[in-house]
Amino acid sequence: MRVVVAVDDAAALVEGLQREGIDVIAHVAASTPALAAADGMLGADAEALLRALSDADALVVAVSRATMSPTVVALCDRAGTRVVPLVDDEAGRRLVAACGLEAPLERHAEPWRVAEVLSTGPAPAPHAAPRPQPRVIAVWGPAGAPGRSTVAAELAVELARGGRHVALIDADTQAPSLALTLGLADEGPGFAAACRQAELGGLDARELTRIAVPLGATGVDVLTGINRPSRWPELSDRRVAAALGACREWVDYTVVDVSSSLERDEEIMSDLDGPRRNAATLASLRAADLVVAVVAADPVGVARFLRGHAELRATIGATPVVVVANRLRPGTLGIDARGQVRRTLDRFGGVEHVWFVPQDPRSADAAILAARPIAEVAPKSPVTLAIRRFVGEAIVPAPTPQVPAGARERRPRRVRADAHGRVGAAAR
Repeated sequence: MRVVVAVDDAAALVEGLQREGIDVIAHVAASTPALAAADGMLGADAEALLRALSDADALVVAVSRATMSPTVVALCDRAGTRVVPLVDDEAGRRLVAACGLEAPLERHAEPWRVAEVLSTGPAPAPHAAPRPQPRVIAVWGPAGAPGRSTVAAELAVELARGGRHVALIDADTQAPSLALTLGLADEGPGFAAACRQAELGGLDARELTRIAVPLGATGVDVLTGINRPSRWPELSDRRVAAALGACREWVDYTVVDVSSSLERDEEIMSDLDGPRRNAATLASLRAADLVVAVVAADPVGVARFLRGHAELRATIGATPVVVVANRLRPGTLGIDARGQVRRTLDRFGGVEHVWFVPQDPRSADAAILAARPIAEVAPKSPVTLAIRRFVGEAIVPAPTPQVPAGARERRPRRVRADAHGRVGAAAR
């Protein structure tokens, strides 16, 4: 068995493989296969790797965004070389799955374990778990900045807990802000690129993984919004619908931040086939399995929400809607702030259930300063805890424990006092 090892600081691994009878014909840096697969970037190490791959049976490589891509897989396929991936985290596992590689090993696996896999053939890919529902969640709110983007970002971070893969998409064509608030580069808007590829039929999990920006170690991949308002024609109805369809096969949950305007501008445009400014919002809402409607918990915010709620219902039809009252504080509503918001929405909008997120300016300011989600900067913030409860009870409810058949419910023991006031178990 002849192998090439593309792993940084892997002297112990190479020595261990040789003790197990594996012939290591080359040891290069983890990034060398990616450099060899890229045009015009050949160096001495890359040229040596290309020669070694033609003689090797397998390539053992540490997988990351910088070291693995479809071009690396294609390079190994042309050479007839098997790829044995090593990963550090869940992001690496997702990249392995996106590139169609075999089940990975841990980055620091014992050399005998790697040698065993090399000798026994490719490990079977893990069985795909059933996808959860709802898959696409659109976050909408009326004009006036009720906190749509903040709720969308915190919602995505909470959904990613437990190893779920979540995509956060900025589809706001009026005032996109996710890249700015989360400290992400927006020179190449990810969602616009995804929409273009979707129209050409080239958007799949590999391409989405390439153009998305990971949000730290949260398990959330972000497709940033347009960086100039004039680019809104790139987000057409057909493109957005196709891109969200591809996201369903890419991640477990897709959270889409949309703008407030729901008006259909066909009547005010002479070109009925031309692009629409609100096409991205309307297409996202129609494609969503669930709509999270955000209302600012103050008199003005509630009034604006009630005016837009009927139009929202006319747009999405029977799609479920859950209402989140954001930035709740007694200063603007007086006594029983929750009750006043709940009764007003029930009486004038027919909204029976409302979830509340309290105002926490200190944590919100710290998150803006650090350009990170509130859940990372202030894990015990009331905002974080409220969103966590909302996700756990309204979106991903915990399964109800089942009582085994034939098991009897255990009843509490009754107690009674004797003549001296001492407590003892009651006779059965």
